[in-house]
Amino acid sequence: MAVRTALIVLAHSERTSFNHAMKEAAVEALKSRRWQVMESDLYAMNFNPIISRKDITGELKDPENFQYSAEASLAYKEGRLSPDIVAEQKKLEAADLVIFQFPLQWFGVPAILKGWFERVLVGGFAYTYAAMYDKGPFQSKKTVLSLTTGGSGSMYSLQGVHGDMNINLWPIQSGILHFCGFQVLEPQLTYSIGHVPLDARIQILEGWKKRLENIWEETPLYFAPSSFFDLNFQAGFLMKKEVQDEQEKKKFGLSVGHHLGKSIPADNQIKARK
Repeated sequence: MAVRTALIVLAHSERTSFNHAMKEAAVEALKSRRWQVMESDLYAMNFNPIISRKDITGELKDPENFQYSAEASLAYKEGRLSPDIVAEQKKLEAADLVIFQFPLQWFGVPAILKGWFERVLVGGFAYTYAAMYDKGPFQSKKTVLSLTTGGSGSMYSLQGVHGDMNINLWPIQSGILHFCGFQVLEPQLTYSIGHVPLDARIQILEGWKKRLENIWEETPLYFAPSSFFDLNFQAGFLMKKEVQDEQEKKKFGLSVGHHLGKSIPADNQIKARK
């Protein structure tokens, strides 16, 4: 059996945190199944999350009208990105599975992880408009969000005060990860961790390790395939007319983002289709 490689990106500052414990449990479980495991502990690395001209070495294409995305994309093609970005890109290239471990903060990822996305996933490396979503560069890779929350699960339910967790996950899982081609697996959600007793925490860690034993065999979440859209600027990257006509007959929309004005399929961003 071919040896697979995992990358775990941790975005928590404290080694005594439950997020750190989840990362350690993942390392243990994957290595026990003969995975090679790489780690990016962003706080321990003192990873710089701020995009700037310093991310590009050598001469800029247009220093008078600096545009980060254009300059970073060109720098990637010419091998002129800063060494810390290149190091993370090499890890991503080597990884079959990428686990993002973090606490949900203000309904999104911590700033240090958002900066990792912005600096590492540059155009040409992680996406192009000709190769995105299920045609993206990372289409053979799988990824999973493992996150903790301060609020309870009920607070993120359909009737909960925070609203549906599926809506909250869409920008990260679709707008970042699937956009780059990743097959996105069901998120590992650990709610209200600050109020979970020790024995229950141990059970959560053991359940996470058990899941990781066969995680490569899991079915990814559903996203509307890119073949449903006219992928060009002239057509506006809109859903094809024949697809719209077919979906008109159906009770539910396709996904959280492609709901087509209908009810969203239940747990579209939390549970894979059976």
